[in-house]
Amino acid sequence: MLKFIKHNLENISGIEIYPIISLLIFFLFFVGLYVWVFTYKKEKITEMSNIPFGNDDTNEFQN
Repeated sequence: MLKFIKHNLENISGIEIYPIISLLIFFLFFVGLYVWVFTYKKEKITEMSNIPFGNDDTNEFQN
């Protein structure tokens, strides 16, 4: 079955750019994610990690 798909795709001009573009998008997404994670402020991460342990009066489950 793959030979039928491969044969049809060979007849389309310019089709070879699509795998390159998809790999580039995939690579750039994860490089951007890596940069974002390692440049995020440590204080903000600590603040967000303590949100579930916060004791505020707006908690709807308090009696």
